[in-house]
Amino acid sequence: MARVFSGVKPTGHLTLGNYLGAVRRWAAVDQYRADSLFCVVDLHALTVDHDPGRVRRLTRQAATLLLAAGLDPERCTVFVQSQVDEHARLSYLLECVANDGEMRRMIQYKEKAALERERGGSVRLSLLTYPVLMAADILAYGTDVVPVGDDQAQHVELTRDLAVRFNQRYGHTFVVPRAAHPEVAARVMDLQDPTSKMGKSHGGGSGIVYLLDDPDVVRKKIMRAVTDSGDEVVHDPEAKPGVSNLLEILAACEAQKSGAGTGNPEALSGVHKTYGSLKKETAEAVVELLRPVQQRHSELVRDPGYVEEVLRRGAEKARAMARPTVDAAYRAIGLLPPA
Repeated sequence: MARVFSGVKPTGHLTLGNYLGAVRRWAAVDQYRADSLFCVVDLHALTVDHDPGRVRRLTRQAATLLLAAGLDPERCTVFVQSQVDEHARLSYLLECVANDGEMRRMIQYKEKAALERERGGSVRLSLLTYPVLMAADILAYGTDVVPVGDDQAQHVELTRDLAVRFNQRYGHTFVVPRAAHPEVAARVMDLQDPTSKMGKSHGGGSGIVYLLDDPDVVRKKIMRAVTDSGDEVVHDPEAKPGVSNLLEILAACEAQKSGAGTGNPEALSGVHKTYGSLKKETAEAVVELLRPVQQRHSELVRDPGYVEEVLRRGAEKARAMARPTVDAAYRAIGLLPPA
């Protein structure tokens, strides 16, 4: 059975895109594989200007939502990245294997650096190097499979390249992982800009459904979703990105309800005669999808000690799993053993 690692960054409140694109698969499929690890990657939230208190709050909230979404700490390891030192230890070693050109070619670095410069801000060095930390997150655990959305595929490819390069130069140390992509709703789009991903750190929020949004807020956002010219309700992401996004969301919600896998947005083409009808059914489907997650989150918020204990035990388990690999990497690259 494959070892699985994935994580979520606490740069904003978790969204419907996070849930449909990743978290629901973690809960339904990935946690049942051997030694699955799911991490709140809080160190990655430090690559841009941030409020320390907000990062702490969002880290706790993200961990609580992962549990509320169905991750079972008896089946998988749920922890916070910064509480396991091996991530930072291994990251520096991999920086000594990576090269500057690789980092500057990363699409997310190019996009985020350009936005930062437009605002007149400076770009932190950590924004350039954070893909190496991401590689360390994965390689420290001998990960076989990394469940990711399409936008993270480049990072997994970099991780593979660094693992192969390290193994060739210093001896076999790391498992070379592969990415796994959900078949549908792998990249839920913004309701107001269906050509852009529904991102939790975007400004505004009118096109973003957050997992803790009130039902009426969810309905309002979906009913106001941007659609396309014409009136035919068909799944055609290029010609009709707005309608296609709604169909994919609806298909994913129906699949979750029936337990029938990933859903089929093409099969919903033509079922609705109007955009309004599609929006109404999608809104109700999302409200029902989020209801049990929100209820369980409320229960967990009332028992913070339980969440803290889950994270403490998760960090201990993750540390024990990562340390032999990281220690082996230190020896391989030429460092003395710990004093």
